[in-house]
Amino acid sequence: MEPSEHARAAAPGAAGDPMVGRLLDGRYRILARVARGGMASVYEATDTRLDRTVAVKVMHPGLGDDQEFAQRFVREARAAARLNHPHVVGVYDQGDDTSDGTDTIFLVMEYVPGHTLRDVVRKEAPMAPARALALLEPVVSALAAAHRAGLVHRDVKPENVLIADEAHGGTVKVADFGLAKAVSADTQHTATGGVLIGTVSYLAPELVIDGRSDARADVYASGVVLYELLTGSKPHEGESPIQVAYRHVHHDVPMPSLVEPGIPDYVDALVARATSRDRAQRPADATVLLHHLHRVEQALRDGLDADAELAADLLPRPAATASHEPASPDDTTPEPFDAGALALLTEVDPRDSGLVDDGSPDRTTALERHPAPPGGPVTEPMRTTVAPAAAATTTLPAPPQSTRPGPGRAPSRVAPVDTTERRRSMKGPLVLLLSLLLVTGVAAGAWWFGWERYTTTPGVLGLDEAAATAELEDAGLEAEAGEPAYSENVAPGLVIATDPGPGGKVLDGGTVSLTLSLGPERYDVPDLVGQTEDQAQDALAATNLAFGASKGRWSETVPEGQVIRTSPKAGTTLKPGATVDLVLSRGRKPIEVKDWTGESFDDASAALEKRGLQVSVTGEEYSDSVDEGDVISQDPPEATLFRGDTVSFVVSLGPELVEVPRVQAMGVEAATELLEGLGFVVETEESSTYLGLGYVASSDPGAGDEVPKGSTITLFLV
Repeated sequence: MEPSEHARAAAPGAAGDPMVGRLLDGRYRILARVARGGMASVYEATDTRLDRTVAVKVMHPGLGDDQEFAQRFVREARAAARLNHPHVVGVYDQGDDTSDGTDTIFLVMEYVPGHTLRDVVRKEAPMAPARALALLEPVVSALAAAHRAGLVHRDVKPENVLIADEAHGGTVKVADFGLAKAVSADTQHTATGGVLIGTVSYLAPELVIDGRSDARADVYASGVVLYELLTGSKPHEGESPIQVAYRHVHHDVPMPSLVEPGIPDYVDALVARATSRDRAQRPADATVLLHHLHRVEQALRDGLDADAELAADLLPRPAATASHEPASPDDTTPEPFDAGALALLTEVDPRDSGLVDDGSPDRTTALERHPAPPGGPVTEPMRTTVAPAAAATTTLPAPPQSTRPGPGRAPSRVAPVDTTERRRSMKGPLVLLLSLLLVTGVAAGAWWFGWERYTTTPGVLGLDEAAATAELEDAGLEAEAGEPAYSENVAPGLVIATDPGPGGKVLDGGTVSLTLSLGPERYDVPDLVGQTEDQAQDALAATNLAFGASKGRWSETVPEGQVIRTSPKAGTTLKPGATVDLVLSRGRKPIEVKDWTGESFDDASAALEKRGLQVSVTGEEYSDSVDEGDVISQDPPEATLFRGDTVSFVVSLGPELVEVPRVQAMGVEAATELLEGLGFVVETEESSTYLGLGYVASSDPGAGDEVPKGSTITLFLV
């Protein structure tokens, strides 16, 4: 099952995603990943040639290696690109980039900044019928254009309906045309390798049974989306996709008015028509569905309300049984519809009758074409029973003329009984009697089988299981516990729905299935620390939570690309569909180290330790050029390090000090040789008592003084 794959709104790219920053086909610069699905990821990108923002869908690695799949993808991309419709996301380009040595198959589409219809469902549903139809109309219009072009979407769902933000006009657009069809070369199927393509909550029954797919599958999914807009919930829920698929095959989509009582019956009828389990009863394609939708919109604008005095007038819902299995009594239980609803459900498709909706203002509504008969609501069953009316309309033979003797003729001697004429005279009344008996029997049978053997389901909503069971048993019915369901408004353990619904028809002594509330549906945010972004998104999807956005943070303990924490934090209880943001590790934070040579070692040590680095002194040396306490050298020199790394220094001791030896009374030459040997510079001066003897009287600095090597020593001679 595939989540949405198109750009919903600008979001930060996935940390560590190798696609981010890449230039596809020398033209499309990948900026950030905005969505990820089972078969592809969608990125916000820049078309460097035309300088515009686009959405680029990139097939996951490995799928592009299948040449047959790649060819089908290209073929379907070209077909989708032919769709030129204001409510269809435009397809600009398609290509295969091999710059990195692998096949990267991509599709370039219109970028729609904003949100999805799923976001609207979360915030606004349940919503008024007029609002729901206004949102659905552009979707159906887009599907109608696709069906006319010979394309079937196969994955109609709120996630694939994009709504631009106000700055871009708020346009509604349908995304992801063609990809699901590309999975199979057979245009009548939407399964490959036994795997269904599409989202299970919106799959038509025939897709689950044998994978058959045509335009009516998109019609079914549109009807489910309309139900969700009207009620805020999906029509069929289950603990697993298999259970949901099973309910699509074996259970009708319930009337939205059972959840939201204010919904008119003709809106119920539109949902029932679009989601009929029998594909033959659905509109032939989205063009026909759009025609019905316009009629219902007109009825809403006219303010028609078909709810009055319908509780006692219950009409059977048309059987919507899957073709492979007969319907159970519960599946064909009559449901209450008024005359307008009956008209919408039973009218001929405009395409079949030549009435194609071209948008002209003179189109009629379902209620105008099928007005309610005078005298109250229709009470005939929707399924027409053809009675043997021929018997009731048989023309009786005229009685034979009596034979009388003519004048002058003697009367014939005939037996008073068993004559041909007498037998003929008795045949007419006998035929009439038999005809009346036959008609009476047929009428009685129709009355019994169509009405009298049914009873009305009591209303037990809001009761606990024991009280509801007792109420049903008092009415001569049996109760069974069906699949429980979540409810935002009903406390756990209380009845939130019955099948048949309250006021519905059920056989005398029949069984009514109770749906008990599990209370509000809530999910705990899982602990995702240490998982990659893809693993975290899959884990959120498995718990019915939605991925919101990701942002990077430096981490010394979590490897790059893995989850550091979530927002809200792990263990927080959220509603289904609530978004969870991820904080991803960018790896260890790099620390830039400058060259401290010639600067104070104390300053260098304090600065580096403050940034989390270790400092060590590997040596101290005398230096004639570097002041004492300053750095002579460091290892490594200017570089990029990480917290905990070590920087080593050699620190200057300043110039080396040498003790001046005693040279008093030494000859000048001997004293000079000694001092120069120690690294001093020697100068001589005559003392005040100079006698010319050539001996040293004293020195400056004097004997025993420590002075830097290379210092000048002055010898005073006598």
